Amino acid sequence: MTEHRRRPPRRAQGELEASVLSALRQADGPATAGWVRERLGGGLAYTTVITILTRLLAKGAVTRERSGRSFAWLPASDEAGLAARRMHRVLDAERDREAVLTSFVAGLGPDDERLLRELLGQPPRPRRGD
Repeated sequence: MTEHRRRPPRRAQGELEASVLSALRQADGPATAGWVRERLGGGLAYTTVITILTRLLAKGAVTRERSGRSFAWLPASDEAGLAARRMHRVLDAERDREAVLTSFVAGLGPDDERLLRELLGQPPRPRRGD
């Protein structure tokens, strides 16, 4: 009789990336892929962790630095910064930015809309490189 191994259920899109980012935020500094893998319980292959980290690097969500023959990884920003980066990617992918922003603001609750209007009333913050 042949024994059938069941595959674990597939994770939701982005779930692994979120788990890896969460693990990196727990580190006291730059972390290796092996360290991340251990924090995730070791159920993932090392190559899977490297693939996820490389995808996050391409998205600008993490940075890396040389550590011996491999790399040590860091989150590029805090959770709010990463969420803002995702929002920018969505906005940049659309042709009619005004329509997207109008729809976004229309969907906000009163407290969030008030906060956004307060933030927009402040003078612009200096941007990196300015």
